[in-house]
Amino acid sequence: MTAVLDSASLLCLTASALLSLAAAVGLLRFPDLLSRMHAGTKPQVLGVLLALLGVGLRLRSGLDVGMLLLVGLFQCLTLPVAAHMVGRAVYRTDLVRSCDLAVDDLSVERTGEDGRAVDGDQLGPDDHVSEDVHRSDG
Repeated sequence: MTAVLDSASLLCLTASALLSLAAAVGLLRFPDLLSRMHAGTKPQVLGVLLALLGVGLRLRSGLDVGMLLLVGLFQCLTLPVAAHMVGRAVYRTDLVRSCDLAVDDLSVERTGEDGRAVDGDQLGPDDHVSEDVHRSDG
């Protein structure tokens, strides 16, 4: 049974290393920031979880496995939120080209009824933003 668990641990750690390598290559090769963020978060989360699973299969101690579960939970909760916040900050500083976006859901927040640029944080309770958003489905 020990040999089977050690082999499963080896497979998890190898898959984790390959996913982390794919994330690193994506960070270097993708052309824009949004694509790089995708490459840095999606495979990296699964890579970290596989690494934790591989280490947990190797250690097999209740206290160690419990700590690894907490680390995995913390990673699953924080990494997507951090990526979302970075993407939103980049969008708000106009570093994203509009041609890179298929649908711009945040454009409503950025333009008021009169077409002027409005920061969403500056809107008051009686201010209204335009609901006329043109979406491209292609």
